[in-house]
Amino acid sequence: MKFVRWPAQANLRNHCKREGIPCLLVVEGGAEPPLCSDPREDWVRAPISRADLEARVAALRHRARSRRTPVLDSSGTLYFDAQWVTISTTQTELMELFVERFEAVVPRHELRQRLARSALNSPTRNSLDLHIMRLRRRLVPVNLAIRTAWGRGYLLEPFSETERPVRACPNS
Repeated sequence: MKFVRWPAQANLRNHCKREGIPCLLVVEGGAEPPLCSDPREDWVRAPISRADLEARVAALRHRARSRRTPVLDSSGTLYFDAQWVTISTTQTELMELFVERFEAVVPRHELRQRLARSALNSPTRNSLDLHIMRLRRRLVPVNLAIRTAWGRGYLLEPFSETERPVRACPNS
């Protein structure tokens, strides 16, 4: 989280928005407070009591954590948690479904149908399993996991704080 003086550090605010970094804008003097439509952003007017500041920071952190969703661009780059990773064209096809239904189950048959769009022949159960295994490995740098919902399909969700793997080199 960043504290940003408003309006003096407007460029830093823009940087935080682009990178998905939560920021608390400290509105200076008689400046007009900005419109904050991003859940990872809030503002306070100085001076502020320590208790009020701590409460505002806690609320901002909670909103930022609960509103995180992955973003997949058309070039096959997946952004999440201020990290990014590139994925193959076939993986992008599958990931579109996972991103659309973030933290919800995507049935196996829908994933197989999506694979069939990009394959010359009908995908087998094993081919879907292979793509899921490769995707799971690719998603580690962005703190995302594909979980198995036995008998139903898979779901994409963030790693919990306790299970986050230590990364040797980011975006590899």
